[in-house]
Amino acid sequence: MPDLNSIYSELDELIRQDTASIREMRRYLHAHPEPSGEETRTTAYIAEQLEGIGASYRIGPEGRGLIVDFPRDRAKKLVALRADIDALRLQDEKTVSYRSRESNLMHACGHDAHTAMAFGAIKALQQVPEALPEGYSWRGLFQPSEESATGAKEMITWQALKQVEAIVALHVDPTLDAGQVGYRSGPITACCEEFEILVEGMSGHGARPHTTVDPIAGAVQIVQAVYSLLPRSADARDPLVVSFGVIQGGINPNVIPESVQLRGTIRSTDPGSSQEATRRIREIVDGVARACQVQAHFSISYTLPAVNNDPSMTESCKQAVHGVVGDEGLVFVEKPSMGGEDFSWYLHHCPGCMLRLGVGTPLKPVHHLHSSRFDVNESALPIGARALARCVVRMAHDQAAAQTD
Repeated sequence: MPDLNSIYSELDELIRQDTASIREMRRYLHAHPEPSGEETRTTAYIAEQLEGIGASYRIGPEGRGLIVDFPRDRAKKLVALRADIDALRLQDEKTVSYRSRESNLMHACGHDAHTAMAFGAIKALQQVPEALPEGYSWRGLFQPSEESATGAKEMITWQALKQVEAIVALHVDPTLDAGQVGYRSGPITACCEEFEILVEGMSGHGARPHTTVDPIAGAVQIVQAVYSLLPRSADARDPLVVSFGVIQGGINPNVIPESVQLRGTIRSTDPGSSQEATRRIREIVDGVARACQVQAHFSISYTLPAVNNDPSMTESCKQAVHGVVGDEGLVFVEKPSMGGEDFSWYLHHCPGCMLRLGVGTPLKPVHHLHSSRFDVNESALPIGARALARCVVRMAHDQAAAQTD
């Protein structure tokens, strides 16, 4: 293997010199968020920055998302790095200069940081064309619609993984301090299924419930039964989380409504546990519906598989990042997150790894992902950019070496 340390040092220095612009890009994106499916201005902004460094890119369908390629003669194999660009429908409650300027929209999951760090890595890689072995090049993916779990599939349909042999991504983690990077082989996120239950009854006056069929009563019983009975049906040794996030029904306090909608998620690290939970919820819904004399319809809106990090790719990333954070900064992630991530769809097509980047600050309160006060310790931004650039290089060289053995 060539002297990777000299390549790493050159990339590190380029990113160090670019730290201020990486931070500036992250702050601009934080102040100008766009939700899933509407990331046209964000895409145009990233395109403008790419033009500024002379990068070759393609904009996705409907003007959302970008694929960035580094043209290299005879390169038939690619290593990709992925960032997501969408924000959440959430009011930003922070008092900072880069606070979101959009009402009820904010980057509460770190996608602004992911994008800025990926851009910083791409900018450095472009200036070190000899960083990857003969026959290899890199590709950058700026993906829309991660929060709606549809963007990765859109990118794959758009041939984002054509010729890609490996892929890497970072996800910010406020439970780790800046200067720490978490790694784990195998599942690092959960399988996630979103479900909907429509409970239908017969509306009427709140003073005469005996003349109605009350869907609220049925919906309440379903929620209580799922929360109380499902844990007694599942193997306690397997992580399983079922949560209701939406209960909608009625608009007048004195009117029993016609229907109630329930929406929630099923999360597990084992697909078999998710399937069993789905079967059991259907039974509970059917049973409660009969008892309450309502009609209830259960459906799965989407299924998102777990992010399963490839063991060899994880080892490559671990070795690459070690030079950035050292022994103390590398943190083994003992348990997968029960959150979902559509990066998992890429891993159905090629091996890869998602790392967790610490963005917390010691002795300060932790504002978790999807919190209205979420922010990142910006000292982590150049660390993340260096980690991404190094991972791309190491993965390419390890892949090339494995194919010549």
